[in-house]
Amino acid sequence: MPKEATKTKINDKSVRQAKKSPAASTQTYLKIAEIRDDTVVLKNGGIRSILKVSSINFNLKSEEEQNAIIYSYQGFLNSLEFPIQILIRSKKLDIDNYIDQLNDLGEKQTNTLLQQQTYEYMDYIQRLVEYADIMEKEFYVIIPMDTFRSTRPTFLQRFFQNMSPKDTYSELQKRHREFAQLKKTLNQRTTTVKAGLESTGLKVDQLKTKDLIELFYEIYNPMSSRNQKVEEIEKMDIKTDKDVLSEEERNKLGNEEE
Repeated sequence: MPKEATKTKINDKSVRQAKKSPAASTQTYLKIAEIRDDTVVLKNGGIRSILKVSSINFNLKSEEEQNAIIYSYQGFLNSLEFPIQILIRSKKLDIDNYIDQLNDLGEKQTNTLLQQQTYEYMDYIQRLVEYADIMEKEFYVIIPMDTFRSTRPTFLQRFFQNMSPKDTYSELQKRHREFAQLKKTLNQRTTTVKAGLESTGLKVDQLKTKDLIELFYEIYNPMSSRNQKVEEIEKMDIKTDKDVLSEEERNKLGNEEE
């Protein structure tokens, strides 16, 4: 048999095996283990809360207002005793909700001319956003709380983690035992950061569980998320870190949590 044919046959076999193997799932290689109680839980035991922060037009403020904002923000940063991460996310402008409102308004119009103008305006807005590629920015602050064991791994530890990225029963046990204790400290940090940012005149909202799921869904699925929206979380088939366990291990973990 020619060498090229043999190579093709081996590659086809590898692809089939990869498709059948549950370990080939993208979720296996993510650092996120689960999202619960408005918190992102990492596989190394660390947890994160995320705040969505509004923006202000600094240039339109008077000099006194600008100085007040700067001093307030400076005081906020100096008061922090833990690290935070500030994330600026650029994404294509999503006007689906606005289009739905226009469509409902058009359907309710009794005047034929006004109804036609509403649909034309709706079509114009959709084309404008599509062809002009209009972007919007979102601002987030990530607040961490890590366990002692979640410090930066060594080269050998990273190597073995990459070789076997799937969760183990012992790792799940550690995470669930540590979660309640870590959550208390994380809540205190979140309150501190929220109050500090609000003192500068910013609007701050903590992302809930549903919001966090939507955020990461859009980040990891930028194309499909524009057509497939996350509407009802309860009806979605979302797998948690317990799904990697056997039935016996899930029962043990449930008894320990109780």
